[in-house]
Amino acid sequence: MNIEKLKDLESEFLEQYPKGFKDEHFFPTMKKFKPEKLEVFAKEALKKENFSNPNLIVENFYKVIQKSVMVSLFDKLKLKDALATLNSYEQDMLSIEIYELLYGNKKEGFEGLVGFLEQYRLAKWTLISVVPYTINRQSEYFIKPTTTKNIIKYFNLTQLVYKPKPSFEFYNNYCKVLEQMKTKLDPTLTFDNAAFTGFFKIAIEMCEDERKV
Repeated sequence: MNIEKLKDLESEFLEQYPKGFKDEHFFPTMKKFKPEKLEVFAKEALKKENFSNPNLIVENFYKVIQKSVMVSLFDKLKLKDALATLNSYEQDMLSIEIYELLYGNKKEGFEGLVGFLEQYRLAKWTLISVVPYTINRQSEYFIKPTTTKNIIKYFNLTQLVYKPKPSFEFYNNYCKVLEQMKTKLDPTLTFDNAAFTGFFKIAIEMCEDERKV
């Protein structure tokens, strides 16, 4: 990890936005970004007790994704159509993968969910990562492909090889790097993991724009 480049991004960002993401004048979209509210909904909708009803879990899994502002409408509609075709056995299998991802063997759940959604050409980073992030916003990460690739490129993280198909190995290693970076930054940038990676998106773009001038 290049600490100097990391601190340069922080300095550049906070010089422009001293209040960080709390300045809604500069970040009006933050008014719509209410992760706390969705977190409460998701924790209730996907609590352990509900997994005795696979149909309810599949329905609530979709509702959490539907309510997230970070997933595209196109992917939400495709997912809705795919889930509508599931029989009771398939619902049961999907609920098992979701349970493992959230409460059991994370690796098996992650890979199982990828395998399940791959059948419908929906094994996308956003769909795989949004629910774990929503429930655990300080420990899990929402993976946005463009931002992820930019972070890897900017910091020359050669040990991380991004691929469009989600893999637990990449996710796990990427999260470890982000967690290390988090400890070096101002708390106003790290209060939420989606905002934290959003900081990188904005700061890297700012630095690249300056270089062009």
